[in-house]
Amino acid sequence: MKQSLLMDKYPIYTLEIDKTETTYTSVDEIIAYLQEKVATHPFAVEIAVFDHFTHTTGIEDHTIDPNIKAAKNFVFCFGKMLPKAAMMAVRPRSIGVCEFENSFEISFLEVPNEKLHEVTEGWAKALKNK
Repeated sequence: MKQSLLMDKYPIYTLEIDKTETTYTSVDEIIAYLQEKVATHPFAVEIAVFDHFTHTTGIEDHTIDPNIKAAKNFVFCFGKMLPKAAMMAVRPRSIGVCEFENSFEISFLEVPNEKLHEVTEGWAKALKNK
């Protein structure tokens, strides 16, 4: 798992998975896995699946990396507490799943709650074969 700053300000985590390192064969299979993880979590809730690839390619003057074959966001929320209104700025959560010819890339914004960040990171890492 690689930690970096996207555009010098957004703390993101990315995991590249070669297709030989996983049993998952498509973005949809990975999204189904994430849906199962959220469904069995004690308080997480699924919100939506957004097909970013279809949306972007449907715009007349779009830009998309030609190596990306599919791209979806799995949107969910861990929102167990709302201690202040500013927390709304970092909710809900989204995990991006991109497919390339020989790999997948999983990415997400750093989760403010350390324990829930570990949960999210664990879900991503479990996509790789052990």
